[in-house]
Amino acid sequence: MMAITKEDLERRAQIGRERRARTRARILLAAFNTLGTENGLLSRIEDIAAAADVTRATFYNHFAGMEELLQALSHEVTHDFLVAVRRTVDSKPDPRERATVGIRYYLHRARNDEQWAWSMINMSGNGIIFGAETFQQAEQTIQEGMDSGMLNLPSSQVGRDLLMGTSLAAVETMVREETPEDYPEAIAGFILLGMGVNYEEARQIAHLPLPALIDE
Repeated sequence: MMAITKEDLERRAQIGRERRARTRARILLAAFNTLGTENGLLSRIEDIAAAADVTRATFYNHFAGMEELLQALSHEVTHDFLVAVRRTVDSKPDPRERATVGIRYYLHRARNDEQWAWSMINMSGNGIIFGAETFQQAEQTIQEGMDSGMLNLPSSQVGRDLLMGTSLAAVETMVREETPEDYPEAIAGFILLGMGVNYEEARQIAHLPLPALIDE
């Protein structure tokens, strides 16, 4: 019998890690495909496990439950997009424009990618709206607007909820109904109006040319 070497053990461990990573990725993809439909909010662990072709026991080897799965999935689905949005808007000194550009990016993506839109709706229905990272970034931008005196709000939480809640409702409207081409801009402008920006200025800011997304 050949002796098992240290290299053999390390290789076996590496194979195990790779297999585990592939299984986790398969579960996340199945979750995205399941949640990215109109009835995705009704998805159960059993549905996602079946779609991933794994057992419930295997599912629980990777995730403690739906909450942990949704947290992981929201990060997978939104992280790179949010990084690109932040990279694009960071050069803009006006926090009102940063907020509206971010809103418009998310709404235009929802219009162009229905599966992504439904996944946002359904993950938000079972967790933090648009995921924790986006939720936190929205409040930070609102706070910057308040600190600059450009947004008139009683608290950053009020502004965050106004922005996130209205944006999520707009996403759902766009996947269910016909909307005008500039619907994302209209939503962004009226969110600013609700934050104390006068109508003409809010409309002008929300209809500024949308810069190309810096995704690398």
